[in-house]
This record gives sequence, C-alpha cells and structure tokens, in this order.
Amino acid sequence: MRVIDLSSPVDASGWEPDPVVHRIMTPAEGARHMAEEMKAHFDVDFDPADLPGGELLSLDTLTLTSHTGTHVDAPSHYGSVGAYGRPRDIDEMPLDWFLRPGVVLDVTDVGVGVIGAERIEKEIERIGYTPAPLDIVLLHTGASRHVGTPRYFTDFAGLDGPATDLLLDLGVRVIGTDAWSLDAPFGHMIAAYKETGDDSVLWPAHFAGRRREYCQVERLDRLADLPGSHGFRVACFPVKIKGAGAGWTRAVALVDE
Repeated sequence: MRVIDLSSPVDASGWEPDPVVHRIMTPAEGARHMAEEMKAHFDVDFDPADLPGGELLSLDTLTLTSHTGTHVDAPSHYGSVGAYGRPRDIDEMPLDWFLRPGVVLDVTDVGVGVIGAERIEKEIERIGYTPAPLDIVLLHTGASRHVGTPRYFTDFAGLDGPATDLLLDLGVRVIGTDAWSLDAPFGHMIAAYKETGDDSVLWPAHFAGRRREYCQVERLDRLADLPGSHGFRVACFPVKIKGAGAGWTRAVALVDE
C-alpha cells in the first residue's frame, strides 16, 4: 500500500490571516524547566546537570486556530442551529465518515471564482464514475500552489449552493478542497452580493451545512499526486477537540498496489 500525504503544514513561517505562534523549549531548557517545576510543586531538588548532556526533552507550544493547516470543519462551524437538529461538534462526528473511498474532481480550469453544479456534473461524466454514498470527494482546484502566501487566501475557486447540494444528494458527507475555503473567496462573494442583492451567494457551501449535516476538509495539498480520479481511499480523522467546530487532520490517500 502506498501512502500519499495530502496535508498542508502548520507553519509559523508562512503567511496566515491569523498568525501562528510557535514557541520551542529546547531539551536543555526543558531540563531547567523540569527542575524548577519539581521544586515548586513537590519540593524536590534536582540538578539538570545530572542529565546526559544536561538535556531532558523539548516542548512545543503553539497558538493557532483550529482552521490552520489541513483541517476538518464540523457542522457546528456552520451555525448554531441546524434544520436537522443540533449541529454536532468535531469530537462527536462518526469516525467512519473519515476513512472512505476517495474521488478527486479536477476543476483547475475554473481559476478564481465559483464552481457551479454544471462543472461538477461535467467532471463526473468525464471520469466515468459517480460518487457513491459516503465517498469522500476532493476538489482539485490548484490553489495549493499558493500555500504560505497571501494569494492562497484570495486566488481560488469554491462551490456554489447547487454544486454543494448535488454532491450531498449523492450521499457524500465529506467534501474536501485544496483551497483555503470550500466557498469562493470573500471578495468574489461580496462583489456578487453587491451586484445582485442575492444573499444566496454568501457562503453557500458552508451554509448548506445548516440544512444538511456534512463535513468539509479544507487546505488539502498534492491532489495532483493521486494516481487517478478514484480507486483509492482517504483517511482524514480529525483531532478530538472537545466542543470544537473544527479539528486538524493529517489527511492521506491510501493506494493499494
């Protein structure tokens, strides 16, 4: 079995609208910290110099949102009320949603803007495979080439409402994208709303989750490395954060050889 990493990193050196803070305590600093904590809490004296090389363990402390890097959005992220009942948090989602056959749809030709239902139908016809219930559908938009730069947050394409419903009507419950959002860029949506006055153009993919329970996987990477449009599995288990609207994932494709 070949394992293909589909995840983008949590990288404090990359550009983020909500900057990542990554503090590293070195093994030597960890030794001194441990000695101080042992003395403060247990009145135990310990000399860090007694450790090999004067080192204990490193420790990383990060400040970031649950939407940094590749992550899974839970229904509670989309709103506080669902037409189907209380939207579930990420720790409440069924794990069997996140290890399923995968289908990748190539929509790189769309560029920046909206991916409509007609474009999804055309791609499904091209690959000759209709996603089955609980298949994980991945949208290859090409946006991941901008990871770590401001363009990643502005230059991508996202689903409109009918396109989202088309996939949900097929029984899909997890939709992924290599873009920052499953919706179109903010600027594109706001411009469309100001021009038309139609509020259905505002976050239609996310707000579909208020009507129908499903999850999104955002900020995927390397979808071009997949061996075909289907015939592989996707594993994207979210981190179990109690009461959270999203959780990070190390998403991978599993390809039998």
